[in-house]
Amino acid sequence: FKALQDPTLLTLTLRDSLSFAMVKSKPQERNIMSYTIQKLATLAGITVRTLHHYDEIGLLKPARTKQNGYRTYEEKDLLKLQQILFFRELDFPLEEIAKILSSPTFDMKAALHDQRALIQIKKDRLSALIGTIDETIKKINKEITMDDKKLYDTFSDEDAKKYAEEARERWGHTKAYKQSQERYGKLTPIEKTKIKEDADKLMKAIVASMKEGPTSKTTQDLIAKHYNALRSFYEPSLKMYQGLAEMYINDERFSAYYEKYAKGLAQYMHDAMMYYVSTETE
Repeated sequence: FKALQDPTLLTLTLRDSLSFAMVKSKPQERNIMSYTIQKLATLAGITVRTLHHYDEIGLLKPARTKQNGYRTYEEKDLLKLQQILFFRELDFPLEEIAKILSSPTFDMKAALHDQRALIQIKKDRLSALIGTIDETIKKINKEITMDDKKLYDTFSDEDAKKYAEEARERWGHTKAYKQSQERYGKLTPIEKTKIKEDADKLMKAIVASMKEGPTSKTTQDLIAKHYNALRSFYEPSLKMYQGLAEMYINDERFSAYYEKYAKGLAQYMHDAMMYYVSTETE
């Protein structure tokens, strides 16, 4: 979401070195690149059986299926297959990939940017694991001393999981994301500036209320305003608000933003929001 991204706010080469068949329809129409299932499987480095499976489950349907059962794929199908392979490389299950790609708000460019970032995280993690292996070998050979914690500190993939979850939102897989895009896009520059100014005033007011405690009436009235302010971007729910509260203390970007206003504000916001959720009903 815009509100979340900014608290104040294996590639397949499609044209080069390809073996393809030119299929003409009507004389006035442009030539269309078409690939047999065997050529596409060879190009993508996967099996024909895999493409058959993707067809059967509705994940990747060929552009045309002839009467003899032969499947042909066009350029748009290659791009979709590329997306499937990227998501598979990132360990997304096929069911989830299907939901993402079928979303009417799916943005391929945004997905590619996020996939690159996720693969970079994966690359860095693998490089760190290789480094750990090298150091462990040296430890076994008694060439170096190594803190026991370092034996395991590169196995966590929490960063990748957090980023992947945010990316899912940006790819338009949720109703809330679609709402946020539509609503934010309709705001004028003046309205966007006012939202930022109002958010700043609200944060300062909450800071002033910290001495009264997160469950105080003063703070809870301000938290109610904070909850309702989310409607500038999407229709919030108490469950979503609870998830947002958790992000305030678990995501360093959010914590840093609130800590700029006052030390301990991120935790205070979390506690106040969680109390608000516990006392309200949808």
